[in-house]
Amino acid sequence: MFDLENKSPEELEKIIADAQAQLLEKEKSIRKEKIAQIKELATAIGATVEIHFDEQGKSRRGGRKGKVAAKYGNPANPSETWTGRGVTPKWMQELISAGHSKEKFKISNQ
Repeated sequence: MFDLENKSPEELEKIIADAQAQLLEKEKSIRKEKIAQIKELATAIGATVEIHFDEQGKSRRGGRKGKVAAKYGNPANPSETWTGRGVTPKWMQELISAGHSKEKFKISNQ
């Protein structure tokens, strides 16, 4: 590391700007490597991949319009909810394994 105590505000701003530029370049390089790996894996199984980026070079997920309202609630802990999408939470898996229908735990404001 180097001595930052004796740097002027202008020198510190330059160091920060240089570090941010270097970080962006490293992120771009890593992103390119990961995309190449993803495409290689997809090709290996006969699939194709299309990846989109926003203005900052970050990948975008199409179709997302915001948060999805919770659809199910844990009766034992009301702070635990689930939208019904993605991986089923452990509490819901346990209830289903115990023979309950997930419909029984629908949040009534639906």
